[in-house]
Amino acid sequence: MNGDRDPAAPILSQERKIVEALDNQLAHVWMVRTFLKHSEEAEEDEELRSVSRDLYDVCLAVGPALATNDDKTYLRQMKKKWSKLRKTTELYLEIQPEISGHTNFKMAARSLEVATGNIETLLAEARLAKSKTISGKSSNASS
Repeated sequence: MNGDRDPAAPILSQERKIVEALDNQLAHVWMVRTFLKHSEEAEEDEELRSVSRDLYDVCLAVGPALATNDDKTYLRQMKKKWSKLRKTTELYLEIQPEISGHTNFKMAARSLEVATGNIETLLAEARLAKSKTISGKSSNASS
């Protein structure tokens, strides 16, 4: 019976798990963005406002694909936005001490750094799952 099973089915399931895990991490990114956007410090600092805008852009990019359960598009969009998220995180980590030493800003930096690291790991998992799918299809085709 196991031979009758669609070999792509477990990969799709893995893809869905990765999308859900990515979206859970983006929830943290969204909360950091919301905190920064509404902080008094953002009124006075253009770089901080740009961090907030860039985090918004990353989260917004995957929304339509999530709403339609289009995992392939979600992953494609997240991969496109990965560089922007990484650079934005690096910028915030760099400017945060100058903006405020308050615990809220420090914890926002920590939260953003952890979420970004987790997203990087999940995107690597997605690439690995995709390469296994491709190599599995080519070995099946040559049989």
